[in-house]
Amino acid sequence: MQQLKIGIIGDFNFTFNTHHATNMALDHAGRFLEVELSYYWIKVNEVINMKPQQLSNFDGFWFAPGPYLNLFYLNGVVDLLLQQEAPVFITGEGYKALIDVLIHRNNLSANGEKLISENLVEGNHFERVYVVPHSTALIHLYETRNPEELTATRYSLYPQLIGSLTATDLDIEAYNQFEEPEIISLKNRKFFLACGFCPQVSSTRELPHPLVYTFVKSCFFSN
Repeated sequence: MQQLKIGIIGDFNFTFNTHHATNMALDHAGRFLEVELSYYWIKVNEVINMKPQQLSNFDGFWFAPGPYLNLFYLNGVVDLLLQQEAPVFITGEGYKALIDVLIHRNNLSANGEKLISENLVEGNHFERVYVVPHSTALIHLYETRNPEELTATRYSLYPQLIGSLTATDLDIEAYNQFEEPEIISLKNRKFFLACGFCPQVSSTRELPHPLVYTFVKSCFFSN
């Protein structure tokens, strides 16, 4: 059985359900795909100081939902992993960090314009978000799945920003009921996918979440 090593980027806190759910969702996907999988939580301030050789020891990286103790470093970690080849899966606050990094890389906010909102979910609770698949791959993954997901983060992107990023860097895999991009991926990577919601929360042993097992499968084939 092939062994995979996944780096979970975040500050693990046993009181947060999404952190336990991240571990369990990986276990679900490992059983489903019949791969032996180990995972390690890495703090953002630790990742930013890792050398390329250390990063190459991992078959993939998952940005867990926050809260982050050092949110300041999050954009830097996203930028760092954009330079690697390993599959990357982003859930939660990392979605905004990816957009911020791409805005900076493409100099899309030269005059300091605000092109993406702050978190539109108020308080520490989940809201329901409805996934509307756009790409062929996502339509296939959600064919037999309830489109309702749970999220603690939701962002609004300026329409001009969406146009600029889809022309250069991003593919929109799915929208939400507010007609905002909900799942996005990088054009030039085999697997670099970000979603604002928390797919791990609805993953079960019997029905692993398709985004999670697709991420693990991508790690398997890039190994």
